[in-house]
Amino acid sequence: MTYQTILFERGAGVARLTLNRPQRLNAFTTQMHKDVADALTCVEADPEVRVLLLTAAGKGFCAGQDLAERDVQAGPLDLGRTTRTYYNPLIRRLVALPIPVVCAVNGVAAGAGVSLALACDVVIARSSARFVQAFSSIGLVPDAGGTWSLPHLVGQARALGFTLTGGTLSAATAAEWGLIWKAIDDEHFETEREALVEQLSRGPTKGLANAKLAIRHAARATLDEQLDIESELQRKCGLTDDYKEGVSAFKERRQPRFAGR
Repeated sequence: MTYQTILFERGAGVARLTLNRPQRLNAFTTQMHKDVADALTCVEADPEVRVLLLTAAGKGFCAGQDLAERDVQAGPLDLGRTTRTYYNPLIRRLVALPIPVVCAVNGVAAGAGVSLALACDVVIARSSARFVQAFSSIGLVPDAGGTWSLPHLVGQARALGFTLTGGTLSAATAAEWGLIWKAIDDEHFETEREALVEQLSRGPTKGLANAKLAIRHAARATLDEQLDIESELQRKCGLTDDYKEGVSAFKERRQPRFAGR
């Protein structure tokens, strides 16, 4: 399928969603939201997809909202309606996908672009990439889940400092803080990205999905609640073909051949 603002393809268990407005640093427009939403519907409906890769074209990852769509001189804007209509559903769908979601930050991520990356499960970034908390420069609060993900990932002190000063983080600092998983030298970035995606696409998909669910659930659970959900998810995983294959491979001293079932 051809889209106006993204590139989307599927194959070998991998769905690749590339933001494709490089002339605007892949800033979000209403059309981009619609295109991404449609691509996610395709991912959700395709049982052959075992990992989603989210990345972007050009030199930047995502500059957040395209402010060219905002005519502030025409009167007050209900930005709450925008977040409820577009950004909130996008973040909820990414988090809820029953497959790993890898975000490969190829360049600057700013504003909602930061929040978008942080909604993914495994975030890697080029060493030359930067994370810019741009909301304070236009009098707004972080949205698209930014006020939730930041303090959970880096703690309140760093989240507040980063947000209130409109700070910029290098990829290396973002990794050091725990904001992302790994910063990768530019010359090795694409090779490591592809190796990661291939590894996850061949993994025990249901087990990975349930691990993702459990870890995300922990942010709002007590220890007792988390122990209960671990038991329930472990019960489900123990009934899968991949668990049987994993144990068999271990006993036979060979590499497992997971089918994602």
